[in-house]
Amino acid sequence: MQQSIEGIALALDRAEKQRQPFAPLSETYPSLTVAQAYAIQSAWLDIKCRGQVAMLIGHKIGLTSAAMQQLLGIDQPDYGFLLDNMVVLSGGILARGDFIAPRIEPEIAFWLAQDLQGPGITVEAVLAATRGVCAALELVDSRINDWRIKLVDTIADNASSARVIVSEYVIPPGEIDLAAEGVTLYCDGTALGSGTGAAVLDHPANAVAWLANKLAEFGVGLRAGQLVLPGAMCAAANVSAGEIYRASFTHLGEVAVRFV
Repeated sequence: MQQSIEGIALALDRAEKQRQPFAPLSETYPSLTVAQAYAIQSAWLDIKCRGQVAMLIGHKIGLTSAAMQQLLGIDQPDYGFLLDNMVVLSGGILARGDFIAPRIEPEIAFWLAQDLQGPGITVEAVLAATRGVCAALELVDSRINDWRIKLVDTIADNASSARVIVSEYVIPPGEIDLAAEGVTLYCDGTALGSGTGAAVLDHPANAVAWLANKLAEFGVGLRAGQLVLPGAMCAAANVSAGEIYRASFTHLGEVAVRFV
């Protein structure tokens, strides 16, 4: 399977660059396991970082809502990598044509000041290790045709991640109630959805703790300075060119991106 793992990773990379999605891996390789899907994701990370073209700067967590877990028939989230060339500052501009079928969702981003090495990481440990949190938007995209994904598809496809838009306004996590922090997602002036931090495993720090403990199974930890996206606070919205997408948070302020 090793050759197939590397070949699939190359196919994902090609699909992203050429903006040409392909059939679900779960259909082409019906015996594909979760462990093999993560191996594909890891191989894709290696491809992206060859020659120091890009650098790992953090991780994202997906499938943290009960609705998405029920839809895919699972009982835990998944995760993907974040690279430096995936980060966009609030107010930035992205070309809709650079993506296949992008969707956008609001999140509370964590910036770590200390390493988090599982197992045994708790919410309290996450909060103590966090330098600050900020308003964020994650742009998700699928290299799989028509978002016809099962768990192994999205895992292999880097948890369907594409970009992260972050606010420069960062505050210590102890200054707000992260579970109660609210957000409304807008397209120009139209509200698309709303939610709170509690939508993310009851508290977004629960998701970060889960990730630290999950990565420990592979001998990997979260590192000081890294960015962690814990999961969406409301349903993702489809993205169109010519629109500004903005998330307005109760205490974290706003984060926005324009598509052309």
